[in-house]
Amino acid sequence: MADAAPRLQGLFTQLLGAPLPVRIRAWDGSQSGPPGAPTLVVRNRRALRRLLWKPGELGLARAWVAGDLDIEGDLYATLDLLAGLIWERGDDARTLAQALRDPEVRAAVRGLVKLAGPPLPPAPPREEARSPRRHLHTKRTDRRAISHHYDVGNDFYEIVLGPSMVYSCAYWPAPDSTLEEAQRDKLELVCRKLGLRPGLRLLDVGCGWGSMAIHAAREHGVRVVGVTLSQEQAAYARKRVADAGLTDKVEIRVQDYRDVRDGPYDAISSIGMAEHVGAEQYLEYAADLYDLLKPGGRLLNHQIARRPQGDETTYSVDAFIDSYVFPDGELQPIGATVAQLERAGFEVRDVEAIREHYALTLRRWVERLEADWQRAVQLAGPGRARVWRLYMAASALAFERNRIGVNQVLAVRTRESGTSDLPLRARTWN
Repeated sequence: MADAAPRLQGLFTQLLGAPLPVRIRAWDGSQSGPPGAPTLVVRNRRALRRLLWKPGELGLARAWVAGDLDIEGDLYATLDLLAGLIWERGDDARTLAQALRDPEVRAAVRGLVKLAGPPLPPAPPREEARSPRRHLHTKRTDRRAISHHYDVGNDFYEIVLGPSMVYSCAYWPAPDSTLEEAQRDKLELVCRKLGLRPGLRLLDVGCGWGSMAIHAAREHGVRVVGVTLSQEQAAYARKRVADAGLTDKVEIRVQDYRDVRDGPYDAISSIGMAEHVGAEQYLEYAADLYDLLKPGGRLLNHQIARRPQGDETTYSVDAFIDSYVFPDGELQPIGATVAQLERAGFEVRDVEAIREHYALTLRRWVERLEADWQRAVQLAGPGRARVWRLYMAASALAFERNRIGVNQVLAVRTRESGTSDLPLRARTWN
């Protein structure tokens, strides 16, 4: 008798303390759950073993990446329905230990073990980063983490990002604008906030595929040094610079920002890079950029932020993101970012929150990935493509629900006299 799905519904209800708001279809063809709801497809018993060996988010992530779990129906709706029951419950050792004190939970775990089959731990998917968290953010570990995320293949990123090749939050003039229009407007906004004009020298930290460097040189006549730790990004960016006829204005380096020693620069852009720095190293990052600026120079720091916690010592990095997307990445509240920039000597002059813009950006990236899914799988492999689809969709929801945000912080290295060189009405950005 095919009864795996109703058994799973009952077991998950016991484990989670509430019924699953989605249907389940199991490997034996059985189905159970609310009619018309999105369907969680459990393709094999191995998915259950992954959950038993790594309860919580990491086990779910491994099952998803390996293809043991799938979703039929609206991906966003499914993630939204499951978020409160699974991803927002917490899966640390203390939470699990408390849950297992409940006799019904222990009984459900025994039932799950019986249904899962041979109790051997499945090997993690090959896409999982295995970076120990003991020595974070050395130059070596940062290179490895950046390579894991960005050296996936430029052709794959072309599918997701489109012609703009900008991998950060766009700035939307309207929700129905094109992705290319919104990314162009974001680059132009950064340039205007930095007050770029011919003859100035710009350092673009974490330059990606060169889009900011090319835009600043072509549209504002500045000389640009772009630095990245990704070999693939650098090669791609250099070709784009050459094709644009800007080799006399733009230099792309494979270099850690901590090794840049040819300042001072008139302006620095750091767009979607500071999330890789880490909380313990953030003051060093801010101080290094401060030292690289001329007096009167401006920094535009564009960075994702998380909501502050009542007890900041309990903050832990998201298991799925850390293992499959941004190894060793860390988010901090916007207040902490502003405070550390000020401790480094900067005067923070403007903070613009553009959270809703990132939700729009991510949904467009997911659309592009899904529209060319088979080619994406051919280029990056099914596991990697599944990672990107899940993380971008889940991130879009996180921005929409105000669980995370993104901010552009404009900071100035003021002159000794205290002069900022900004206009009285700074938001004219000139």
